[in-house]
This record gives sequence, C-alpha cells and structure tokens, in this order.
Amino acid sequence: MDLPFTPLELTARDPARGIARRWSVVACRDLFGTLLVETRWGRIGRAGQHRTHAFASEEAARAHVRALLRRRAGAVRRIGVGYKPN
Repeated sequence: MDLPFTPLELTARDPARGIARRWSVVACRDLFGTLLVETRWGRIGRAGQHRTHAFASEEAARAHVRALLRRRAGAVRRIGVGYKPN
C-alpha cells in the first residue's frame, strides 16, 4: 500500500438486527510533509465520530492502517456482520 492512498469506505448492514454502520480511512500529507491518517466511523445517516493520527514515517502509518483493517476484519466475531466495500 502506497501512502497516501485512495480513501477506503466500508459498511456493515444487517437490517433484521438494526445494524447499519460505516467506517472509512484516509491517509494524506499535510503542508509540512507529515502523514495524517484520519478514521471516521458511526451509524449510516448520522454524524459519527472521527480521529486523526499524525506519523513521521510511512512505515508507522502503514502499520497503523493495517491494524485498523485487522480490527475491521474481526467485525463478524464482534458484531455478527462483516464490513464490505461500498
């Protein structure tokens, strides 16, 4: 994965159980060359939450994004529904 990369948006839906979640991650550089990784999550149709982490190296940013994606991969176990790309 090269940073910055195309924004990734995932959704998890199960209407029968009332699950409608969204999750996205974006990596970009600021004016000073620092890598920023922004994550947004919440219910579909709501404002949701977001968090931004700054990294000095691409390696650290890549490791952070990989950890985030591993967490999303465990959604079936945690919430009973997997995340899928939009």
